Amino acid sequence: MPRVTSVKLGDRPERVLLDRLERYYDAVPRHGARVEDFGPLTLFVREGQGWPFYARPARGWSGAVSVAAVDRVRARQRELGITESFEWVAETTSGLRAPVEDSGLVVHEHPLMVLDPGAPVPAADAPSGGIRVRTMGPDDPALASALAVPHLAFAEPGTDLGSAGVTELAEAVRARAGDWSVERVVTRIDAGLTSVAAAVEGSTALCAGQHQPVGSVSEIVGVGTLPTARRRGLAAAVTAALVADARSRGVETVFLSAGDDDVARLYARLGFRRVATALIAEPAA
Repeated sequence: MPRVTSVKLGDRPERVLLDRLERYYDAVPRHGARVEDFGPLTLFVREGQGWPFYARPARGWSGAVSVAAVDRVRARQRELGITESFEWVAETTSGLRAPVEDSGLVVHEHPLMVLDPGAPVPAADAPSGGIRVRTMGPDDPALASALAVPHLAFAEPGTDLGSAGVTELAEAVRARAGDWSVERVVTRIDAGLTSVAAAVEGSTALCAGQHQPVGSVSEIVGVGTLPTARRRGLAAAVTAALVADARSRGVETVFLSAGDDDVARLYARLGFRRVATALIAEPAA
C-alpha cells in the first residue's frame, strides 16, 4: 500500500485537537490493562479477557524511536502470548513508521475523523421494516448479539452485501456464551466506561457499535453491520445514536478511525471531518 499523504496541521487548533486525542489514547486502555514502559513506547497488556491491547508511543515522547526499541516490545508481546500490534497517529509520531516497518511489521492506514465540539448530532434516516435503534442498558436482551455482530462484520470487510446473516450471528452468540464478554461489557456500562448502541430487529442486533468516554472526549469503535443487512443505513443510524448518547454525557469531541476511504466518505456525510491518519501495525498475514 502506498504511504498516505499526511494531513497538514496548518494551525494551532488542529495541533491542540491531536494533543487532546493523544491524551485520550493513553488514558482509555488504563481502565483494563497493565502498563509496561519501554522508553519511547508503552505496552498495554489487557487484564483478563477481551479485545487485546497494543503498544503505542509513550505520552509526550518526541525523540527518535529505534528498530531495537520496537523489537524489544515485539519480543515482550510474544513472551506474553499477545498480538504483536502497534497503534499511533502519523501526524503526531511521524518517526515511528520507518522503524516499525524495518522491524518487519505491516502498517495499515485509517482515516482519523472528528466531529468537532458544537457540531450538530448527525441526522440519519430512521431504519425501515420494524428496525429500532437504541442505546442499550446492561439488561437489554439484544446485548449479546450487539457484541457479536461486529465480529461477523469485520470478517467480511467493506460496504458491499456479504454472506453472514442471522443464522451465523446466532451461532456466534452461542460460541461466545461462556467467554464472559457480555459480563465484561455490562460492568463497563454500569461504570460509565462504555456505551453500546444497536439497530435491533425483534431481539437481534443487525448493526452495533460502542463509544468509550474519557472526560470530554470519546471514541466511536466497532461499528459493524451484519453483512446480509448492509446498505440499509443502519451504520449511520447507530453512529448518530452513539453521538447523541456521548453528547448527553457531556462529551464535546467525538472521533473515530474509518476502515478505509470508502467508509470515511460515509462518516463525512454525517459531519465527521478527517484530521489525521491512524496507523496500525501488525505482522504480515
